[in-house]
Amino acid sequence: MTTTLPMRGTVLSPLLSSRKLGSRGVATRQLTRGRARAPSGGVRGVRVVAHGAGPGGGQHLNPDEMVAPSARPVGVAGAVMDGEAADDADAADLATRAPAERKHVYVETYGCQMNVNDSEVMLSVLKDSGYDATDDMHEADVILVNTCAIREKAEAKIWQRLAYFKSLRKSKKRTEKPVVGVLGCMAERLKTQLLEADQLADLVAGPDAYRDLPNLIEAVSGTGQKAINVQLSVEETYADIIPVRKEGTHAAFVTIMRGCDNACAFCIVPYTRGRERSRDPASIEYEVRLLSEQGVKEVTLLGQNVNSYSYSAQDGGATTDFLAQLTAGTDDGRVAETGGAAVAEVPALAVGGTSFSGYAAGFSSRYAPAPRREGSMQFAALLDRVAAVDPEMRVRFTSPHPKDFPDAVLEVIRNRPNVCACLHMPAQSGSTTTLDRMARGYTREAYLNLIARVKEIIPGCAITTDIIAGFCGETEEEHADTVSLMKRVGYEQAFMFAYSERAGTSAARKLVDDVPEDVKLRRLSEVIDAFRTTAGERQKAEVGRVHLCLVSGTSKKNPRELTGATDTSKWAIFADDPVGIYGGGEAEASMGGAETEKGLASPRAGEYVAVLITGCTTGSLFGRCLGRTTLSAFQAMHGGAWVEAEVGPSAGVEAEVGAGGALAVGAAR
Repeated sequence: MTTTLPMRGTVLSPLLSSRKLGSRGVATRQLTRGRARAPSGGVRGVRVVAHGAGPGGGQHLNPDEMVAPSARPVGVAGAVMDGEAADDADAADLATRAPAERKHVYVETYGCQMNVNDSEVMLSVLKDSGYDATDDMHEADVILVNTCAIREKAEAKIWQRLAYFKSLRKSKKRTEKPVVGVLGCMAERLKTQLLEADQLADLVAGPDAYRDLPNLIEAVSGTGQKAINVQLSVEETYADIIPVRKEGTHAAFVTIMRGCDNACAFCIVPYTRGRERSRDPASIEYEVRLLSEQGVKEVTLLGQNVNSYSYSAQDGGATTDFLAQLTAGTDDGRVAETGGAAVAEVPALAVGGTSFSGYAAGFSSRYAPAPRREGSMQFAALLDRVAAVDPEMRVRFTSPHPKDFPDAVLEVIRNRPNVCACLHMPAQSGSTTTLDRMARGYTREAYLNLIARVKEIIPGCAITTDIIAGFCGETEEEHADTVSLMKRVGYEQAFMFAYSERAGTSAARKLVDDVPEDVKLRRLSEVIDAFRTTAGERQKAEVGRVHLCLVSGTSKKNPRELTGATDTSKWAIFADDPVGIYGGGEAEASMGGAETEKGLASPRAGEYVAVLITGCTTGSLFGRCLGRTTLSAFQAMHGGAWVEAEVGPSAGVEAEVGAGGALAVGAAR
């Protein structure tokens, strides 16, 4: 995925007005700087920021690298300030600077939704420092690539892109060359190669260093030097930064927690994004309210392990450097729920704190969860608060871990009509023995019991998943268990990949990637076939239903059609025809109800509509728009986000199996 994001103004919460841009919600720490002799063979003149050891990140950089003198900071975290007057003077200068004096930044984003939101955060930081976003890389003073390191294929695309950006610089003078920066997970993982071996980047910044981007850019602009900040924080959540979002957007991401403590054997995330820390709920609620006022109709709460959210007023420090333990190999992620490093007891909050009910039977984690969660605001309470902000705003969340789905979370989803009944349940494998090697903390049986519990509490809930084919040591019998899981659960969507070893993970250190590539691909194909079989059947069952859809805009393939998302996260395509107000029945809506001809209007992006599903492929739904509505009105009429409708020959619906056995259900045209 490549995303270029134009800018919109930055607004800081009045709830956080006493906090400077550089604060982290706790005492601001001075970032370590020092000067030392450059190592033999290394790159000289590298400017190193946030260099040294610390909780949550360990030693990231060579302490012998040369550190160039720092320019005067511009008000970002860890900067050595000249006083409040310097901040005020800089802010006044930037606010009055003419458009011609401002610089341009071009951003490409790859990977997950978290990276998209991170790009919005960094654009907010840069906007306040005199940079405006541009869609044209050729006019950019700064080119930033926000990267993904989860799979080798994703990294390969980014290497190609960086080589292209390097070619753009060849014909320009040194003072005119754009600064090229690599950010995010790949930056932290491959910092030395990016700066020294391949020299494709001028600066490298990890996921916790976006506040320092203005300093890093200033250090390298026109100098030929390099800059780096990849220190992982135990505190940073960017809670006081309102992201810059695409103008006119009707769906937005809101990050509620960062990092991951699960340490699954195959996953690089704990090493590139650090340990878990949750954001102040007041700042989350404020941002969601702001989005509501701006007309946003759907928010997705984000986190590497989003449903392990746990915030207490005492948060802000860590007692254990678990990443250092992981890197040293002293903790392989298999500590049971009752084990793990000791964590100080957390007193109950006066407001929002709840007791910890424990994991479901058969689930465990590498740490003892009760001490850190008891009395804290946990995910169920936060989800309920966010849903209460605006009953007309849909709420989703990703990416969760199956262990963190207590009944309290499921009950919020059931009881709040605007919390979408679509849950991502990453299985990764259907084999208990493979799950054990993956250090997932559950068995096949525990996972299936959780799926049954979800369906019991939230009837009709859509379930999606992630699957890895060909993990270390996977046998044909274990693979067969995964294929059978796909058929048994019947996922609505699935993200399926062949295993790609990531250097530095527990699997890379302790297991052998012994499944041949051709076997991985064959097994992946069989997993995909199993998914398509049940997904096709579920898509066919959609025909005849009426779904509440949020209009996203014009179809990319046909300008006379619109697309919209169902509550269950499926895409529906329908004609862009004028319609009236949906009244719960096809005939009334088709005639505009009590409205006159002038009351008909084409649905607009950000509006809710009722859509009768008349056909489908395995990837999309096709339908007829019955009228405009609201989330609350549709729920009041039908008691849910979709309803079965009586469909006969008059509706023009037909279904058949197309050539080659592919599902081809569609409306007669």
